[in-house]
Amino acid sequence: MPDQVASPSAAFRVVGPTDAEALADVFAELDSTFFRPHAFTPLHARWIAERAGRDLYALLLVDGRPVAYGMLRGWDEGYETPSLGIAVRSSEQHKGYGRALMHRLHEAARRRGAALVRLRVHPDNARARRLYERLGYRYRGVERGELLMTLSL
Repeated sequence: MPDQVASPSAAFRVVGPTDAEALADVFAELDSTFFRPHAFTPLHARWIAERAGRDLYALLLVDGRPVAYGMLRGWDEGYETPSLGIAVRSSEQHKGYGRALMHRLHEAARRRGAALVRLRVHPDNARARRLYERLGYRYRGVERGELLMTLSL
């Protein structure tokens, strides 16, 4: 199955008020070379964990340890189509966690009524581009110097 990961104990969790520490923990080991949607600080982790709104922030946990972070944003600003973003802890890459998190975020977007998701990817981020292409994303142009891709849900 395409969204299976190395560990059967992987769990998807929407970030809530008790997740600030787990979020800060995964933020500490994210590579921000290409992925910089916001600050990866403990203060911003607390803000995300305590916020209210339609935008969704999530963790993928393996054996209780956060290994990946993802989000669907834009609903709070009034957009119909959410922007998706993910990052996998540097020490946990190449284990299928990014793909698994993408599948879970797609499901969450569908449940919230989205017909389409979008993302931007840096042209030099070949590994991410391959993942998105394999998941069925299509190129739609360039936005803010990055490639714009969409997926119909």
